[in-house]
Amino acid sequence: MKNFFHKNWSNILFFGIIVLLIFPQTRVPIQVFVTRLISFSPSETAQEDQQLINSLDWSLVTIEGESINLASSEGNVILINLWATWCPPCIAEMPSLQNLYNDYKYSVDFYFPSSEEKEILQMFLQKKGYTFPVYRFNEQPPLQLQSQSIPATFVISKKGEIVIKKIGPADWDSEKVRGILDRLVAE
Repeated sequence: MKNFFHKNWSNILFFGIIVLLIFPQTRVPIQVFVTRLISFSPSETAQEDQQLINSLDWSLVTIEGESINLASSEGNVILINLWATWCPPCIAEMPSLQNLYNDYKYSVDFYFPSSEEKEILQMFLQKKGYTFPVYRFNEQPPLQLQSQSIPATFVISKKGEIVIKKIGPADWDSEKVRGILDRLVAE
């Protein structure tokens, strides 16, 4: 029997991982862990490829029920992260976004819109201890901020240019991102 396990340990490990991936209670943490391992810092979009947002008119609702409009951030540096609580790549990048929010909340306007119910969002934030501002969609975002995939994150300059557009998970708490934000805030 000992010889059997010794010769087949890799097959047993492989099947054990497959079994763990079948159940959501173990699948999501594994997906989050692997996603964090392979996430890199996003890159700035080349100047000639940066899109100018036609309008920042986008109505959102806080999870407390207060209506706000993205246009109130016109002239400020903005970070928008489209996400969901059921999305492992979204969950994987949340700690790095929280760290960025902690350090830049007074110089960058952060928006974390989701289409989920407010109770689900509140429970998730409370459980994880996140303090960044979460919103619910009141209407569709401007065309340049729409995405078929999440997470989708946009960093917008004071002039309304999309400086970073990242679809998929990333490590947002990096020197590269902080350098970009510092430059945008100083402009």
